[in-house]
Amino acid sequence: MKHFILYIFLSTCLVRSQENIPTDYFSNPLEITMILSGNFGELRSNHFHSGLDIKTQQKTGFPVYAPADGYVKRIKVSHYGYGKALYIQHPNGYNTVYAHLDKFDGEIQKYVKRNQYNKETFEIELFPETSVLPVKKGDIIGFTGNSGSSGGPHLHFEIRDAASRPMNPMLFGIEIPDTKEPLINSVFAYPISEDAHVDQSQNPVKLRLKRQKDGSYVAENIKAFGKIGFGVSAYDQQNGASNKNGAYQIKTKFNGEERFTVLFNKFSFDETRYLNRYIDYKYFETNKSRVQKLFRQSNNPLSVITQEVDNGYVQVEDGFASVYTIEVKDFKENSVLITIPIDGKKDEILTPKIVEETSDYIYANQATSITKGKFSIYIPSESLYEDTYLYIETKGDTLNFHEDIIPIHRNISITVDASNYEESDLDKLYIGRINYRGTPYYNSTSRKGSKLTAGIRTFGKYCLAMDTIPPIIEPKNFKDGQWISKLDELKIKIDDKESGVSSYRATINGKFILTEYDYKKDVLIYDFNDNVIEETENNLKLIVVDNVGNSTTFEATFFRKQL
Repeated sequence: MKHFILYIFLSTCLVRSQENIPTDYFSNPLEITMILSGNFGELRSNHFHSGLDIKTQQKTGFPVYAPADGYVKRIKVSHYGYGKALYIQHPNGYNTVYAHLDKFDGEIQKYVKRNQYNKETFEIELFPETSVLPVKKGDIIGFTGNSGSSGGPHLHFEIRDAASRPMNPMLFGIEIPDTKEPLINSVFAYPISEDAHVDQSQNPVKLRLKRQKDGSYVAENIKAFGKIGFGVSAYDQQNGASNKNGAYQIKTKFNGEERFTVLFNKFSFDETRYLNRYIDYKYFETNKSRVQKLFRQSNNPLSVITQEVDNGYVQVEDGFASVYTIEVKDFKENSVLITIPIDGKKDEILTPKIVEETSDYIYANQATSITKGKFSIYIPSESLYEDTYLYIETKGDTLNFHEDIIPIHRNISITVDASNYEESDLDKLYIGRINYRGTPYYNSTSRKGSKLTAGIRTFGKYCLAMDTIPPIIEPKNFKDGQWISKLDELKIKIDDKESGVSSYRATINGKFILTEYDYKKDVLIYDFNDNVIEETENNLKLIVVDNVGNSTTFEATFFRKQL
């Protein structure tokens, strides 16, 4: 309850603070047409999107410009996530973020490379002193890329407040042309109370919509009774792109009175995973469409819910007609209205609520330990959003841990007793989630004696798997004993089909060299411009280790003229 009150307070403060947002302080970070592949607040897997994804014409290498004066406060380079990311602090209290870069520019690039070589690591996080890397508005700070978990070349751009909470960059005058109205996928009605029903069903009901000449929608009349909630699947598109981006605002009314409003102006990273409570998670996992529930359930502290009456629910009385409306709007005020006529009728329930009871009933506010076969499961308090039955079954080294139709908020730990394995094999074991192909995908696994433990955040099928196959190393653009004076870089394929690549280290003539791992292409790249090569004859040594400790060593000699 304390968390709920805190977030309501924050929500009110955030709305009020918008009055002081500067709209002419930040310029665009790119000098190309601003076309989005993703917008602020867009619904993503386990999180709301925290910035703008700006298209870069399917190319990398466009200059990124500082949108205002400031200094570089943080740099993070990683194989996954944001990839090569830069954070700039500005004098007005806001900071901006640039992710998936190809490389940094000038002194920033030199600073990063120097620290990477000093620490002998590609992945690095740096916090320069205020005076080390100052920037002026219009300075080139980097170049657009496709690094990290990017699905294609683009710039991820954020504006954060003094508490590092992401804000909608469009509030600051970042101009994105948009003349398109939002698009509606579907609308659902959810019977909530024990006596509630919609069209004689106690389960969620998908409503039939009719498009009107003015672009609005009217649902077929529904017969309902009791406490009801509604949900909508909708998305928006800006000019120049067909990407399905998020809606900016959703507002509901019941008989003309405002009921519930969701507004994507600002949120906290601490709350973003509660997206799984906000959407109809089961429907998403089975239909790949995110329905936003226009009511606040317990354990949903989201501050993007900016206004609500009775948590957004409506009470439909027997014998009374009523009207529920949903207005979906984008930042440019393009909107679509959905009208749902409701006939209040307490009727016979033909389709009762589906509850699949099992022997394992979990209380969300209590920690629970369960042992099945050789598996032990620990479910911390607040790992689930509500009390529920779980289907848990084991067979040998395999655990069927319910179905991925219920979201997990906090890590659940799985421990498996592998004492039936030989001591020499224990280090090669790991806990993996079985994918749709029927093969295990590595979960970070620790071992204590003969017991292995992994933390999980997704229900599904898990197993105890073994990896005895070392990684693959294969040169891509050179051969052993070859002259390669004309090459700008070395390319080496590294891959591990079982548990995956964990680490790698390369040296030339015994000295560490910086290599960048592109996991999307399974390629390791060394740039000769680093200028650490001083000999004509050079001995390359590369060691690659997988997640259970299998390693492969590759050695080759190449020749290169010194210029």
